[in-house]
Amino acid sequence: MKRVNWFSLIIVIIASVNCSSQKDIAYFHGLNASRAELINKYYKTGHEAKIGVGDMLSITVTGLDPLAVAPFNLPLVSYATPGSDQLSAAPTLQSYLVDVNGNVNFPVIGTIRLAGLKKSEAIKFIGEELTPYLKSAIVTIQFMNYRITVLGEVAKPGQYSINNERATILDALGMAGDMTVYGVRNNVLLTRETNGKLEFARLNLNTDEIFMSPYFYLQQNDILYVEPNSVKSIGSQNIGLYLSGFTTFMSTIALLINLTK
Repeated sequence: MKRVNWFSLIIVIIASVNCSSQKDIAYFHGLNASRAELINKYYKTGHEAKIGVGDMLSITVTGLDPLAVAPFNLPLVSYATPGSDQLSAAPTLQSYLVDVNGNVNFPVIGTIRLAGLKKSEAIKFIGEELTPYLKSAIVTIQFMNYRITVLGEVAKPGQYSINNERATILDALGMAGDMTVYGVRNNVLLTRETNGKLEFARLNLNTDEIFMSPYFYLQQNDILYVEPNSVKSIGSQNIGLYLSGFTTFMSTIALLINLTK
């Protein structure tokens, strides 16, 4: 009977370790229908990224009179050879870099500050600035360099471009092939630059509270870092040491079993 009790104890220990590891790997503990009601109070489907320093923007102005809007849509041209008047390719529209002061130099209007504005706010602002020159102008803005970076314990670390300008932390991990089994899910580091200053946040993906986090939606140039857990941190150079320790542990268990016979 004593031998059975020792074996039972070993089984319980192994099962406890296994359950603990599964809990560390699983996302969104406790997520259910009742929690969904609370989450939806915070979940914002109309999220918009804010324009920041270093963003490259495509700003297009259209209207009923093509000649009237032409001065506000400068073409980007390149010539076949220096001094030639022959274009090497069909011209495309000029893009605008948000400078270190948060400004862009827009045709006719001049310097305008766009940093810190959502895209819809920037569209409204430029439209108001165009009022003295155009009637019923339509302004379209697109991010040309909306990118995020995912590093650490993911299947495919790297930099990823976002086409729809609306990405969540789950989208980023999905593009990076998800975390590996070694990734620490309850302590993901997000680095963000806001108004020229770095901002850091630690995110716990083991709980459903991530959906209510102000960092659930990413901004352009955000960096996610997934750190390795203690198992990965052991490193291959220490595997022999830990195997030796495990062997000693199992030998001790075997000895105790024999003593209780």
